[in-house]
Amino acid sequence: MNFPFPNRIIRSVAVLAFVFTNLMHAEPTETPEQRATRMAWWRDAKFGMFIHWGVYSVPAGFYQGKAVPGIGEWIMNKGKIPMAEYQQFAQQFNPTKFDAKKWVKIAKDAGQRYIVITSKHHDGFAMFCSKASKWNICDATPFGRDPLQELAAACDEAGIKLGFYYSQAQDWNNGGSAIGGKWDPAQEHNMDDYIDKVAAPQVSEILTNYGPNVPAVLWWDTPNDMNDARAQKLAELVSRLRPKIITNNRLAPGFAGDTETPEQRVPATGFPGRDWETCMTINGTWGYKSDDQNFKPTEKLLRNLIDIVSKGGNYLLNVGPTAEGEIPEPEIERLRQMGEWLKTNGEAVYGTTASPLAKVGWGRVTKKNTEKGTALYLQVFDWPKDGKLVVTGLKNAPKGASLLASGAAVRASTESGDVTLDVPVEAPDAVASVIKLEFDEPLHVEN
Repeated sequence: MNFPFPNRIIRSVAVLAFVFTNLMHAEPTETPEQRATRMAWWRDAKFGMFIHWGVYSVPAGFYQGKAVPGIGEWIMNKGKIPMAEYQQFAQQFNPTKFDAKKWVKIAKDAGQRYIVITSKHHDGFAMFCSKASKWNICDATPFGRDPLQELAAACDEAGIKLGFYYSQAQDWNNGGSAIGGKWDPAQEHNMDDYIDKVAAPQVSEILTNYGPNVPAVLWWDTPNDMNDARAQKLAELVSRLRPKIITNNRLAPGFAGDTETPEQRVPATGFPGRDWETCMTINGTWGYKSDDQNFKPTEKLLRNLIDIVSKGGNYLLNVGPTAEGEIPEPEIERLRQMGEWLKTNGEAVYGTTASPLAKVGWGRVTKKNTEKGTALYLQVFDWPKDGKLVVTGLKNAPKGASLLASGAAVRASTESGDVTLDVPVEAPDAVASVIKLEFDEPLHVEN
């Protein structure tokens, strides 16, 4: 994960240029109606689980007894570990505690509607049985099983979509690209050979070996050294094998894909006119690091979800399983707490669209078209102490207003041109209380 820009300003400019290039070169191959049908499940889902899991979970952030700075899955690169030494970690990778059904249940209990897992990260280690390279979990480890097969079966049983992340360009063991160059003479680099002999065959494998509905998403990462010819080979493969799949914007410059992918941040205004998905860690790393205990509070994670959805995006929240195959308990606990909130308030998240109102100071707003008209969901972070919640910019009073958690009615009136709600003194929820407004006429909004 992560784009290699040296500072925030350069990174922001580069990302904007990358997005602009993608949009300029994207050529529509379907009607808006066809696209809406293809993207419908993803747009409704809103909340997914990202899983970064691989051989890097064995060293867990440490090399030769010393902590390696940076994110866990980059330890080979950041620690400049020679290929022969790094590949020894595979012999210790035996995740006997891996239970696909348990992982899927954790996601489902969290209210997550889809999962995206690393089928191959930048270290080139395939987390599936591959004929294109012996550097894979079935041939190089004592585990000898294909966890993607087991996840596919568990997701199908639970009704959750499964997608695959694939590092198409960077591959530090199979001859692909590397940020910062190579550090081991054994790392031969012939990008075209790598694309033809490793990347393209493996993409074909992950697109065809897991049934007709898996993967639902192909999550590329990263675009270094991906010229048009190399990218086109992979794009054509995807188009031929899985024309209905959802892809992101990280294949190569000029290949827009379906979704923008802001990383570790929530854009101020989202991406109007584009589907987008914030990917984020629960602590500071994607792949497991034993010394990273900097877990975000549940309140922060939940408000991130609400913020993202209010701007029309999805939230892909990462977990980093251990080398034994277990998701760390602090991550499970936070996901469980998010799921509890969503059991009560999920109506305000799933299947909604971005707020029609300008940013409000007390929280966020989502919108949903219903059989009876339109619903607005006011997700209140800062509950008014005076019992008056003012919805600035909303000019027509709702026909009905209620607390989503209890169904209790809330009095609504139009004062000074805005809608004012008389709410209870105590907030129903400490993190985010939801008020549902129902309208049977078009919204009148002034921003």
